[in-house]
Amino acid sequence: MGIVIRGGTVVTSTDQLKADVYCEGGVVRAVGKDVEVPAGTQVVDASGQYVMPGGIDAHTHMELPFMGTTSSDDFFTGTAAGVAGGTTTIIDFIIPNRNQSLLEARDFWMNNAKKACADYAFHMAVTWFNDQVQKEMRHAFHEDGIQSFKIFMAYRGAIGVDDVELIGVLDTAHDLGALVTSHCEHGDAVVTLQNRLADRGLLTPKYHAQSRPAYLEGEATNRVINLALAASDGRNGHPARPHEAQPVYIVHLTCREAMDAVYAARRRGQPVLVETCPQYLLLDDSVYEKPDFEGAAYVMSPPIRPKGHQDYLWDALSTGAIQHVATDHCPFRQADQKVMGRNDFRKIPNGAAGVEDRLKLLYTYGVATGRLTLQQFVDVTSTQAAKIFGLYPRKGTIAPGADADLYLYDPAATGRISAATHHQKVDRNIFEGFEVKGKVSTTVLAGRVQYQDGQLRVERGAGRYLKRTGTRT
Repeated sequence: MGIVIRGGTVVTSTDQLKADVYCEGGVVRAVGKDVEVPAGTQVVDASGQYVMPGGIDAHTHMELPFMGTTSSDDFFTGTAAGVAGGTTTIIDFIIPNRNQSLLEARDFWMNNAKKACADYAFHMAVTWFNDQVQKEMRHAFHEDGIQSFKIFMAYRGAIGVDDVELIGVLDTAHDLGALVTSHCEHGDAVVTLQNRLADRGLLTPKYHAQSRPAYLEGEATNRVINLALAASDGRNGHPARPHEAQPVYIVHLTCREAMDAVYAARRRGQPVLVETCPQYLLLDDSVYEKPDFEGAAYVMSPPIRPKGHQDYLWDALSTGAIQHVATDHCPFRQADQKVMGRNDFRKIPNGAAGVEDRLKLLYTYGVATGRLTLQQFVDVTSTQAAKIFGLYPRKGTIAPGADADLYLYDPAATGRISAATHHQKVDRNIFEGFEVKGKVSTTVLAGRVQYQDGQLRVERGAGRYLKRTGTRT
């Protein structure tokens, strides 16, 4: 049986129009006024609401083994929380241990993801490099449809890579036509600052942020951009040309220093893409001053920045300089996980939840404040991610032939974010108490209503793995 969404305002990254959307067989069949549908078609009334393409969160970490524990949302609970917030597709990360086969790690993550209730794809992290890794990168790209590779410039001695390994990843990705995504912090300098603070007995959560200053993110961002030039240098018998550089995608960019490095590269003509997250747009480092260890809930890397960086990022987002707003969803419970670092900030598991709240936060503090148009909102929460990561036009738009993934947003509703009411499997919400304008009233996934009027109707294991093509910009 098909489904028709009647009477709403359909919003894509380029258009806004009053129209019905008819879906059958898991795909959109027609978009237009007064669309005729077969008898027995399920009708969803969208009057007074926006109908938007399902959200894509291109940066999540479901059931990630990390820092002696595992992130508290698994692929079922995490994707279910996403569906409740209008997100119908995630791109998670396969993260091998150092010296572990990439393909062995792939099997582990693929097996975990079978419980997902929404569609999913993967980036492959490269945590070490040699001839075997190069061969496995090629396999992942050609056989598994994993066409983006992640490098960590932090977490040295664990999953972080050194510059020699980083150059190897960039070179291999250039040969493949793949995209490299990069966590940018100077790992060695971070360790030095952490140890310096610890030696002075400065071990509360606020010193996590002090050990990872913005200038170290700016340095690493500039370094990976410059090393991306080396991937093309001399290949055609001439020096590196900026437009021929290996494309890089900077994940969870937080600060002015990193954004300025991106601006400088783009002025040269170099291909650099940028993602940020709601926490870096909406929070400042005063959160680390919360008493009774509550600041630990905000411990993530890179950390929340001082006031001033947020407006700089909003400006970049509103002008199109930032392509995607993801979440870096990686929750750890305060009660029995974050507490591992009560006496030493270096042992606090890094991460927080966000997959459920992303869209309503961006609507409230972006669209409703005039910083973003509705079309820009759709672009940075869905369409650009689909285009960058090889999912468009199957995902990221509402058009005949696209997957029937969409959500209805009621702009007249109001609400307040709280851990007491969210679906994320964690006991803290870093946006606790934030008032929001509007709400996701209905989420349709593969042509089926999976969330409506506050009730989840998701099916464990219904999510599909998405092989990707064409991620190269």
